[in-house]
Amino acid sequence: MPRRIAGLSARIRALLIVLCVLVVAAAGLGLRYALGSGGDTAARPAPAGPRTADRIVPVPLSVTPGTGPGYRLTDRTVIRTAPGTGTVERQAGEVRRIAERLAEALRRPTGLPLPVAEPAAGEGIALALDPALPDTTDTTGTEGYRLTADADGVRITARTPEGLFRGTQTLRQLLPPRIESPTRVADGEEWTLAPVTVEDRPRYRYRGAMLDVARHFFTPAEVKGFIDRLALYKLNHLHLHLTDDQGWRIEVPARPALTAVGATSEVGGTPGGYWTAADYQEIVRYAQERYLTVVPEIDLPGHSNAALAAYPELDCTGSARPWPYTGIEVGFSTLCPTGDAVFAFTRDVVTELARLTPGPYLHIGGDEVKGVAPAEYAEFVRRVGEQVRAAGKTPVGWNQAAPGGIGLLQFWDGRAGRDTELREATERGAEVIMSPSGRSYLDMKYEATYPLGLVWAGTVDVRTAYDWDPDTLLPLRDGSVVGVEAPLWTETLDTPGELDLMLLPRLPALAELGWSPRGSHDWERFKGRLAEEGARWEAAGYAYERRHEVPWPAR
Repeated sequence: MPRRIAGLSARIRALLIVLCVLVVAAAGLGLRYALGSGGDTAARPAPAGPRTADRIVPVPLSVTPGTGPGYRLTDRTVIRTAPGTGTVERQAGEVRRIAERLAEALRRPTGLPLPVAEPAAGEGIALALDPALPDTTDTTGTEGYRLTADADGVRITARTPEGLFRGTQTLRQLLPPRIESPTRVADGEEWTLAPVTVEDRPRYRYRGAMLDVARHFFTPAEVKGFIDRLALYKLNHLHLHLTDDQGWRIEVPARPALTAVGATSEVGGTPGGYWTAADYQEIVRYAQERYLTVVPEIDLPGHSNAALAAYPELDCTGSARPWPYTGIEVGFSTLCPTGDAVFAFTRDVVTELARLTPGPYLHIGGDEVKGVAPAEYAEFVRRVGEQVRAAGKTPVGWNQAAPGGIGLLQFWDGRAGRDTELREATERGAEVIMSPSGRSYLDMKYEATYPLGLVWAGTVDVRTAYDWDPDTLLPLRDGSVVGVEAPLWTETLDTPGELDLMLLPRLPALAELGWSPRGSHDWERFKGRLAEEGARWEAAGYAYERRHEVPWPAR
């Protein structure tokens, strides 16, 4: 090949080289699916007309189709707000902000003015708080809502602003997919909602996804894009894995070497980076506006090589590796499990992170710790957990932290003995977030030959991600499972496009597990609804995998 290229003109050589690079890149990133040149088995025509509520992901609790022409957005449409009788001023402001964000999202593709006004009476889209709505499990709760659409307009009611926001995400899904376009759609598409009544609420109170920014660093702007994807599918927690062997990504003024040293690299040896307090607070603010609670994680006492590079005196076991550490092997590093110096360090970190985080949770990790006696490990977890509580937060830990008395545990590791530890912890009152690695880890490859991701927990295709029940996967105390989370580790992922390829289409599958009632769980129906989300992602500019197990519409 090099000899044949050498005989061509410089211009042709350049074109051929560029073409070769593009072909290799497309194959390496899985774009054979994302660009639609493969994986389209069982493709079907895209449905015409208004989107009916039986196409929503996650599937709602109750859908009652209406009759008549439905509601079409026009230049006369107004988004109206009515905070509700007895609503405090703060809630009234929240309702207004939800309406403004909805208007902004709809103006971009439609080009319509969509002013926001009070009161809620009149044609258009009305958002109203209604404290009189039932809060039983049969209808609405703190995130529940009711949406009705007919020829006169759309009305979304909820007991809380959070419920109103969830309802606006359903409204977006009831409009044609190109409503997600960041620029105006110029071909005169009619923005029509089919007539319907939707009653909805979530199955679990905790529904999240995790982003690892320690292995590869992502900027605040890139994390905001990640948040947008979560909000669309009604997730309500963003878990940020901020520290690991390869990098420390959050500023702690009392410990400046953590970022001066520990933030300077990442997997592969590229520069890494970190967030200032202002960066982190901006991410938190953006998430709060979309009703996602940020759960920060400082992984202790293992996965601590970056911290040990910054503060070598905290390494009493000789576990640290030379800095920078740019590989992906795990389980070698640990902070000293005892001593005043290490607990002064953890107190500084916990205090600062709690100060910056308005949400109730602080995740302390606790996974994959080797070379520490079980009793010392349990005591370390117990003491750091006490520091978290003293800072006003609820400690969260991976399931290995169960012996340390952590009350909210995240299950990921199903190896021998872990189920027993977790079951015993739930019998003592602990609650569980389900993140089984062989089902919910979005960094696992779709199939063994996929170019991104890893396979240590097996492969996770879309059906594997969807077709399980968080309540019955493990023999735990009834009621102890409080939610699900989809972690996305980044050993092999270093661009937002690569994150998208691993998120989509599996994230909606796990979101439906967390939101929709168990009785609605049906793979055959889900994959049909999921297939229609592809057009939405294309309109938004998101990369995604056109996996062969999903019957994507023909192009």
